[in-house]
Amino acid sequence: MTRFFLGVGAAALLLFAFGTFEPPCASAQEPKSKAKAIKIRWYGQSFFQVEDADGRMFAFDPHAIPAFGRMMVRADFVCVSHPHDDHSMIEMIDIGKPDKRIAENDVYRGVTETKTGKQEWKAIDEKRGNIRIRNVATYHDTMNGLQRGKNSIFIVDVDGIVICHLGDLGHELTPEQVKAIGKVDVLMIPIGGIYTINGEQAQKVMKQLKPRLYVLPMHYGVPGYDDLAGPEEFLEDVPKDQLQKLLNTNELSFPTDAKPEKPTIVILGWKKAEAPAPPPKK
Repeated sequence: MTRFFLGVGAAALLLFAFGTFEPPCASAQEPKSKAKAIKIRWYGQSFFQVEDADGRMFAFDPHAIPAFGRMMVRADFVCVSHPHDDHSMIEMIDIGKPDKRIAENDVYRGVTETKTGKQEWKAIDEKRGNIRIRNVATYHDTMNGLQRGKNSIFIVDVDGIVICHLGDLGHELTPEQVKAIGKVDVLMIPIGGIYTINGEQAQKVMKQLKPRLYVLPMHYGVPGYDDLAGPEEFLEDVPKDQLQKLLNTNELSFPTDAKPEKPTIVILGWKKAEAPAPPPKK
């Protein structure tokens, strides 16, 4: 389902309930620990890039939505939760080789289309070096896929950190699904409603999965892209000491040995960091 919407006019002036959306900049967090660090970058919608401690990169749910800048993102492999084109644009993946596209063997598709209108889950549990990639079958709606089809949750274990990307989850999880997902350190969760769970449902799913480190909201409305609800409902009852607003960057960096008392919900900016301007000529 194509949902390339450009917000114009008043949408550009949209304010979040938690503050004005600030123009993202190039700065990233520096982990205080001397341990290895993981970096996670958000490119709007459900598109994330993860960089592990050794500099290897992988991505989730790439898109080419004009409102988010259609950014090319470096990745060695990519996880695609379902075949809708705001989650499956592998053309936006750069493998670092001129005129080369990512190989199909490096694309993990949790849902495949066997014929027009028919979808099938694909069970994945593979290792790439010390990175483990697996998935859990879910639906894109509350009607067992009859409305919007199937969805796949991806769980990636990298450097001892378990990252869970819920894709376009459309319902609360069953006990069996929660058990299959298992331990979660970083949770990427849709909150914008309409096509996925909304803010209230996302709070319930977050409590089901109990992420240890961070919660990264995704697939919600931002200024210039207001097809989805904003983050207000999801953030309504979040304690201030568990909310971090990093609207001036699209990057979260943290040490692999982090042991917080409580998980933190992090609101990221979506823009790729821009290169600094060259110094003026003398």
